[in-house]
Amino acid sequence: MNRKRAVKKAAVLMGLFTAAEAGSSAYFYRRTMKRSNAKVERTMKMAGTDWSQYFPLMEERKEFMMAQPHEEVYVRSEDGLKLHATWFPQGDQKKTVICFHGYTSRGMSDYIGLSGYYLKHGYSMLLVDERAHGDSEGTYIGFGCLDRFDGMKWIDWAVRTCGADAEILLHGTSMGGATVLMMSGLKLPPQVKGIISDCAFTSAKEVFTHVLHSMYHIPAFPMIQIADLVNRKRAGYGLDECNSAREVKKAAVPILMIHGSADTFVPVSMCEKIYKNCASPKRKLIVEGAAHAESYYKDTEAYETALDEFIWDYGK
Repeated sequence: MNRKRAVKKAAVLMGLFTAAEAGSSAYFYRRTMKRSNAKVERTMKMAGTDWSQYFPLMEERKEFMMAQPHEEVYVRSEDGLKLHATWFPQGDQKKTVICFHGYTSRGMSDYIGLSGYYLKHGYSMLLVDERAHGDSEGTYIGFGCLDRFDGMKWIDWAVRTCGADAEILLHGTSMGGATVLMMSGLKLPPQVKGIISDCAFTSAKEVFTHVLHSMYHIPAFPMIQIADLVNRKRAGYGLDECNSAREVKKAAVPILMIHGSADTFVPVSMCEKIYKNCASPKRKLIVEGAAHAESYYKDTEAYETALDEFIWDYGK
């Protein structure tokens, strides 16, 4: 009788544990993967970067950027979403950079600083809102896995707009950095001359695991596994279905990787892993003391020098 009670009690406890894990996983999934619950304020807090010190420079760059001719443009994704970008044409538009932003951000936010570099160097800028961000449609965030195919649509748009002799760079930050690295494993058209990836993660699964361990101090199992199953059903992809460190093994386009040594959100070890695996001509800049996505502002001279040298060698 005591044994029966013990078994029953264990079954009840196991049921409660399973329900708790399912509830925690559902909560994690909703606030991370679904557009309506993914908040920029929470992302900024988790990233830990002090942006207030750069506000004066950002305001100056934004004023310059918005004074340039620009227009809103759209394409359709393979699964029918209306995707938005802001287009800043310069000169004959042959030199173009397509920019991909970070998680919960938008194109017009993440490239205010770098507009001062690209526009003054004669590059047209296409600032993309990735799916489920900004003015692009979508319910579930793509974490680069889906966005890489959307990126191919934007490359097609740029080639049609700028001509077959266009010289295109892809520049991504954080989730956008992962997006452009994942695109490197696809068959890119000859107009794409180089890829710049800033503070990219390897995969959604690996960066989520890191965040759960380092910031919430909770085990990733079975939360990640449950979220993966749910995401396959709802968003149509697995959390490790596409991994930057695997995709760059197929890369043919030159890649410049940039990362901050003090990045606690996406650890610099992910950059090292991606760099080691990269099959194409590659360069790397580690900015000492830079937090997540802070490298350009922390050491503008080193960042722009790395861009100058990379573009001089590969971007034309």
